[in-house]
Amino acid sequence: MRSIITTRQATRLFALALLTLALGFVQAQAKSDFTGTWKLNAGKSDFGPIPPPDSVTMKIAHQEPSIKSNVATTGGPNGDMAYDVSYTTDGKECVNHMGENELKSTLKWDGEDLAIDSKGSFGGADFTAKGRWNLSGDGKTLTITQHYTSTMGEADVKEVFEKQ
Repeated sequence: MRSIITTRQATRLFALALLTLALGFVQAQAKSDFTGTWKLNAGKSDFGPIPPPDSVTMKIAHQEPSIKSNVATTGGPNGDMAYDVSYTTDGKECVNHMGENELKSTLKWDGEDLAIDSKGSFGGADFTAKGRWNLSGDGKTLTITQHYTSTMGEADVKEVFEKQ
């Protein structure tokens, strides 16, 4: 048995195919934009066993696939620090330095979130970190979660930043 498609049905199928393609394209393009100045909300954050800093401010410039950030921290176990980091979201390894410490990271999109795998040495202790950046629907809250593993043990950290 042969089915015959009318011109009207063909037009509808073509329109449906175009709509599906367009929605897929929009969804593929829908990635979070982390650009802005972000301040740590210590009350909403959880540093687990790690002593929290007094303050953290991140100034992020995000132009896909590049993310550049200037980070300033005060207090906490590392004292006052300021450093710049640069990443790409294409899964290629990025190398950054925080003082004498080298950090190697790969970032890739997982839906609207950024998944970040890092390894390095800090204060003489080697570590790995598996993290995730999540932007709230209104774009005003950035939540960064990380699971650290090192020779000193494991720790989970959740930092909540508010856009300024």
